[in-house]
Amino acid sequence: MPDAAVSPPSASKRRVLFASLIGTTIEFYDFYIYATAAVLVFPDLFFPGGDRMTAMLASFATFSIAFFARPIGAVVFGHFGDRVGRKATLVAALMTMGLSTIAIGLLPTWHSVGVIAPLLLALCRFGQGLGLGGEWGGAVLLATENAPPGKKAWFGMFPQLGAPIGFILSTLSFILLGQVMSEAQFMAWGWRIPFIASSLLVIVGLWMRLKITETPEFKRAIDRAERVQAPALTLVAHHKFALLTGTLAGLATFVLFYLMTVFALGWGTTSMGYTREQFLPIQLLGVCFFGLFIPLAALAADRWGQGRTLLVTTVAIALFGLALAPLFGSGGMVGVIAFFIIGFSLMGCTYGPLGAALARPFPTTVRYTGASMTFNLAGILGASLAPYAATWLAGRYGLQAVGIYLTVAALLTILALIGMGRIRTEGEA
Repeated sequence: MPDAAVSPPSASKRRVLFASLIGTTIEFYDFYIYATAAVLVFPDLFFPGGDRMTAMLASFATFSIAFFARPIGAVVFGHFGDRVGRKATLVAALMTMGLSTIAIGLLPTWHSVGVIAPLLLALCRFGQGLGLGGEWGGAVLLATENAPPGKKAWFGMFPQLGAPIGFILSTLSFILLGQVMSEAQFMAWGWRIPFIASSLLVIVGLWMRLKITETPEFKRAIDRAERVQAPALTLVAHHKFALLTGTLAGLATFVLFYLMTVFALGWGTTSMGYTREQFLPIQLLGVCFFGLFIPLAALAADRWGQGRTLLVTTVAIALFGLALAPLFGSGGMVGVIAFFIIGFSLMGCTYGPLGAALARPFPTTVRYTGASMTFNLAGILGASLAPYAATWLAGRYGLQAVGIYLTVAALLTILALIGMGRIRTEGEA
């Protein structure tokens, strides 16, 4: 039998949940302003010279760099998170991500320094990915390892809420800038404001994280002298099946989200003829449904099980893939709005329980590394190339090919979720 959990006081729990939420909000805000700029700004300022679609594909290539950096961040920060502690590692991850984002807002463009500009952009994007690779897993553990029995998914959804909140903040910043300045001003210097403004959020995040204490479960691991010397090696040696199934379990989530955001914004403002001012509010409406369904799905997961909730949602995602082309490809406002509301609602249903579900199969001694690795490897498979691949598929074979792409990803996730259900978790008989 596992030791009884030490329950932190209510004020401490609120502080922990807010610290996990504010951290991921900042991280995802930083990540999404890059995603938006990769569509609206970087093709013109960092990759000029060719046609618009070629420049956008080059911009999407730098977008994907962060996803390949994230597993490196997961290993590096996961090592210290499992060896030193959750708190100190989360502070370091936040600083890495924040400084990289602020630096992007200060970069020279192609017209100033030539090819050095996209190289510096790629380097900063790598830094963003490195920081986020260590951020997400630690934020989820900060919440779930402080959760009372039967509340793992509910506590685990707080860092997940950072995704829609960060997206809303990033989108609102670009909408607001579009309202208060001309297109020439925006392209000359206005696009830099959201990146530099991230410094204010980083200060708030650091202040909150420096006030929290270590999680009860990690403290018990220290007291029992259970920490391992090389968490990543232990993970690969003894938890390969959990690593594989966890990675594929997050696949559909990542494919869906980056089709709904980066790909949809790029396709809508180029091939479908929408302006940025027309398209971003529609996308923002969908993200509100994303945020709404995260807590609802977490409640369902605590009542009926994380695996069952994710399985039902993933079946719905597979069916949504078949409806993607008729809805989004209609070109009409009603179809596009329905596409975003349905797609983002499903995103909330899968993303809400995902944090707790990916952490569950791993013991405390390798949980930071394990949860981070599964999440970020899923990012490589599901998101790093999704905007590029979807844009290429849509241009070559039409939107129906993009829908099939999503459906295939969902089918792989269904198989992985079935496999995850067979893994015995820490403390089970």
